[in-house]
Amino acid sequence: MGTSDHTDERLSEALTQRGDRALALVDGRNVQRSRWPNVPDADMVRRACEWAEQEGVHAVVVFDGNTDAQGDGVTCTVVPVRGETADEWIIRQTAALHRLGVPFVLVTSDRELRRLAGSNATRIIGGGSFLALAP
Repeated sequence: MGTSDHTDERLSEALTQRGDRALALVDGRNVQRSRWPNVPDADMVRRACEWAEQEGVHAVVVFDGNTDAQGDGVTCTVVPVRGETADEWIIRQTAALHRLGVPFVLVTSDRELRRLAGSNATRIIGGGSFLALAP
């Protein structure tokens, strides 16, 4: 399956790596802040990679700004977003995924993001629930 001009190159890489698995777009900063103390970047990505492997999906962990955390290139990809918010990036990419017919899961507790990006998701998981699923 090809990608459209509206698909970010980082998402295109994840589409290639996913094979026939669904994608899971994880609102990294939102999920991190779902628990106190907040989950560090590297721990957040490790959890997402392990969860993705268990669920049979490819996780795309999206962070506002810089992060040193890295995905494993097999079960998860890390996208540090600059020049726009992670929410804006996720909204654009979920629209592209929908146009491409790619199933996706949205992981966030952000109600506005759920409303704007989650209408075509196969599943929406809140941040706290996600952290409980990915200890």
